[in-house]
Amino acid sequence: MAILGRRSLIWIATLALWGPPSAAFAATLPEGGVTQEYDLKAAFLFNFTRFVEWPDAAFANAAAPITIGIVGGDPFGESLDEIVADETVDNRKLVVRRFRSIEQVEDCQILFIHPSLVSHMEQLRARLGGRSVLTVGENKEFTARGGMIAFETVKNRVRLRVNLEAARAAKLTISSMLLRQAKIVGSEKM
Repeated sequence: MAILGRRSLIWIATLALWGPPSAAFAATLPEGGVTQEYDLKAAFLFNFTRFVEWPDAAFANAAAPITIGIVGGDPFGESLDEIVADETVDNRKLVVRRFRSIEQVEDCQILFIHPSLVSHMEQLRARLGGRSVLTVGENKEFTARGGMIAFETVKNRVRLRVNLEAARAAKLTISSMLLRQAKIVGSEKM
């Protein structure tokens, strides 16, 4: 992980979520370009495990880990693995799994969907089969197509867009702490 350490990124993303509410909420990216952008987004993925509640049925058993999946290309490199290493949330270990294609997607609680797969959201939702999976992507099109949280980078700032309708349909509860920092949007196609 370049320039900033694992703990610094987690702290920045946590502070952004716990900070004062603002319609213009954004976490400013540190100098360092794309690598730092995805390091920060990896820290947000980690923090989503603290601000989202899954129903018990989302886990195979009480000891099952919280799995963060990535489908398609992996823009995070090692940063996501480093951030979740040795971490637990609600007594559940965090693990990262990578899936090359939609057909390979298996059980996970958070699924980051590479932008190249946004046009396949209907196929992805069918693959998830109504399971309680927090889908995360990038750009406005993602939430318009039924994705739940999108990172939107504007002028060197990461903003969150939340499709609350899609999250509720998946039986996920997103903390008001996260919601008050995000722009709430709907779906055009569900």
